[in-house]
Amino acid sequence: MDYAHDNELYPAFKSFDQGHLNVGDGHTLYFERAGNPDGIPVLYLHGGPGAGCSPSQRRYFNPDIFLVVQFDQRGAGRSTPGASTHANTTDLLVADIETLRQHLSIDRWLVAGGSWGVTLALAYGQSHPAACLGFLLRGVFLGTDVETEWFLNHMGKVFPEAYANFTNHVDGRSGQDLLEAYWTKLNDPDPQQHIPAARIWARFEIQCSALLPPRLPESTPMFDAYALSLARLEVYYFKHKFFLEPDQIIQNMDAISHLPVTIVQGRYDMVCPIMAAHRLHLAWPNSNLVIVPDAGHSGLEPGIASALVKAAKQMARQFA
Repeated sequence: MDYAHDNELYPAFKSFDQGHLNVGDGHTLYFERAGNPDGIPVLYLHGGPGAGCSPSQRRYFNPDIFLVVQFDQRGAGRSTPGASTHANTTDLLVADIETLRQHLSIDRWLVAGGSWGVTLALAYGQSHPAACLGFLLRGVFLGTDVETEWFLNHMGKVFPEAYANFTNHVDGRSGQDLLEAYWTKLNDPDPQQHIPAARIWARFEIQCSALLPPRLPESTPMFDAYALSLARLEVYYFKHKFFLEPDQIIQNMDAISHLPVTIVQGRYDMVCPIMAAHRLHLAWPNSNLVIVPDAGHSGLEPGIASALVKAAKQMARQFA
């Protein structure tokens, strides 16, 4: 049954399986499976780092056709320990993905993701190309210094009022000084220090994520837990240059350039500007770049969602 319209996500559908996988180093990952148990396997990687997976992310995929796998990366969502930077690197996350694939007895899967999920999808694919059918990517982030510089020092030129609130919390610091100040606050054991810092960091990113102003979430325990894992892990990964060698993703494209990919990018993405998506497209022969003219960064903006649904349909026909 094909009950998705071109401009809509599929109706919400529940997971049929949930579990926890011990991956060592004191970390246990939460994972879910949803859709058709015998369908085309697709792994959707969440962003952040630290954002955690959500049911809305599987709604790009027809549940009659796809087996959708999601998991919370180390320190994120329902994985334990929460908001933890201990033994948390890109290479370890890549190894976790492969451990999960083997645990679920999946031969090959389509690898999808948005934002940081793109970085992780590509790092995983370049390490394990034989496990990948192809890629569906949204809001490209390549983990380079240029992109970090944009986030910390230039995104605020488009959102000056949000940036003022963001920097005022750390006495107007910018760049690396801003990172260090937030790192100190986010790791302070006092909730009166780390929770306000996490809220402000998360809300700044949310304010910059959509073409039209989003509604900012209230300060609930659920939001505060999300904000803390997002902010602490993002700052940690920024500080460590995402545990990547300079321009690692582009330099290693030969490992996956034979695989199909659709790249969906909002023209006015201010969190992950289009320059990275275009660069990836140029480095990937026969890649399909879909530029959504009236969208920013969020995967739930109508044009982005529509493009991802269409791309998933096309890939389903390719892999059927």
